[in-house]
Amino acid sequence: MAGNRRMTMAALLALGATSAQAAPVEVAEASILQLQAALASGAVTSRQLVQAYLARIAAYDSQGPALNSIVTLNPAALAQADALDKERASKGPRGPLHGIPVLVKDNFDTKDMPTSGGALALATLLPAQDAHQVDKLRSAGAIILGKTAMHELAAGTTTISSLTGQTRNPYDLLRSPGGSSGGTGAAIAASFAAAGMGSDTCGSIRIPAAYQNLFGLRTTRGLASRTGVIPLSDTQDVAGPLARSVADLAIMLDATVGSDSRDAITAGADVHVPRSYADALQPGSLKGARIGVLRSLFTILPEDGDGKLVYDRAITAMRNAGAEVIEVAIPGLDEMLTESGSTYEFVEDLRRYLAAHPGAPVASLEEIVKAGLHHDQLDKRLRDPLAGPDRSSPGYQVLLAKRTVARAATDALLTKERLDALLYPTALGRPPVIGAENIYSNCRLSVVTGLPALAIPAGFTPRGLPVGLELLGAAFAEPRLLALGHGWEQLAKPRQPPFSTPPLVAGKAPGPQQTVVSLAGGGTAKATIRFSYDPTTARMHADVTASGTGRNAPIAVALHRSHEGGPGPILVPIMLRGQKRVSADLVLDALARADLAAGRLAAVLYTAAAPLGTGRTVLAFKPV
Repeated sequence: MAGNRRMTMAALLALGATSAQAAPVEVAEASILQLQAALASGAVTSRQLVQAYLARIAAYDSQGPALNSIVTLNPAALAQADALDKERASKGPRGPLHGIPVLVKDNFDTKDMPTSGGALALATLLPAQDAHQVDKLRSAGAIILGKTAMHELAAGTTTISSLTGQTRNPYDLLRSPGGSSGGTGAAIAASFAAAGMGSDTCGSIRIPAAYQNLFGLRTTRGLASRTGVIPLSDTQDVAGPLARSVADLAIMLDATVGSDSRDAITAGADVHVPRSYADALQPGSLKGARIGVLRSLFTILPEDGDGKLVYDRAITAMRNAGAEVIEVAIPGLDEMLTESGSTYEFVEDLRRYLAAHPGAPVASLEEIVKAGLHHDQLDKRLRDPLAGPDRSSPGYQVLLAKRTVARAATDALLTKERLDALLYPTALGRPPVIGAENIYSNCRLSVVTGLPALAIPAGFTPRGLPVGLELLGAAFAEPRLLALGHGWEQLAKPRQPPFSTPPLVAGKAPGPQQTVVSLAGGGTAKATIRFSYDPTTARMHADVTASGTGRNAPIAVALHRSHEGGPGPILVPIMLRGQKRVSADLVLDALARADLAAGRLAAVLYTAAAPLGTGRTVLAFKPV
């Protein structure tokens, strides 16, 4: 993918000598470092970058694949870009994010855009001031391009809400992007901004990272402020970045971490903040690293055999790169990870947040539920806390005691085995199909210990679904985790953009493609198929007209894939016996898309005279 990124930047740099009416800039897969270079050279302006990302959002978020990842766009983004362009010209850049568009999850307060938390009940809530991390991003020169969709009130992991409905996974439009920061995950995977911010109560940054082939970091508890972020659980919530590369993640961390007098857990955080997290990104950082494989967290679901293959390949690659990878265990870990603090804290913490926002249209979770202003899929999830225990419950103290034990046990293992990190899968099972309500993940180890965890893309299943691994380290070991992630990134080059959001063509999404296939058998047997294909949705439509009599009458027309250069299995029967005119629709998965691109999909006619098929013709599409 590095080659594709270089081509992207070559196109950007070529704009330096053109007029304001030049062809639109394309920013797909461009890194923050690349955008910095283009801005510094004058090849592009911040205005052009905002326009480029807005063009991609217009093409792919509500149209084409309709990812539905954006809740609100910043109406002042272009004006802010112009101001930052002028500031750059007169004073130079503020820092590495000067004039670079980023997105934030819609539970971060923004004084110039509503903050809904994905809830219809809060759609009109306009905070008086920015969340602490949003304020730091703006101070670093970032443009907050907009707000991303999320699982309602962050109370789940599939990213569905009463305000926005369902967000889609750009790698498979029939599947969820994970959550609750699924809008940020989908948007950054689709290059709707340079990087994005999410929050993680139990996996809400890391699961979308795993499902969107991204890097995402849940920082050490207390390293970064949660002020101005709608809470789910005060003792579990962390806010942080998702990005397409480790270097981009480091830049976003530089801009957002540190102490905040309004968030008590960040007291003393500045002592743990390095000059720059980017300094840790040195080549060959896997060599000599000690990584403990926490095998008890590799419980593979029956449908996740292809995920296990990806995990095994990644572990082998790390060993081959010089890492010492050993099997380790934490006795009693399952018992330590059984409960969630949000059960006890959610109702009170949300009420506290709403009380700090006088303009909020509701004052409590109870009001939201009583008014029916929540999504049906979340009905039980939001009603249960209202009838459940709170912080005064004895069970809450038991929960906190378990966390102390878990932290001590994890620290002891890291120290005893001299480990740089523990390794385990981020999510168990592939992204669920839309409508499913459950995601199995390993979110809790980082949560209960308060230790940092870096989600890294591990690879793809044969059908093109992303798989993620997680590296958990000691308290405030973010630099070491980023170094390991960078080493893995340089070794494996795991980043692949989603098929559904390709580079724009003259500022627009690629149009539909068509082909006409004529199949001729013996005698009177023939069939004509008019195919159309949308590369942004992978939807194929076929109109078939067939004719023939007697033994030459059509029995079937089928779409086959090739196998090792010869005939392969039937992908779909398009026409069945007795039909003369028929239409069919199908959606190509990653394997079928690869076959189509490589010329391995073919249409075949079957008759009684040719029961093994005749007229085989390879599909070759052309733009309309």
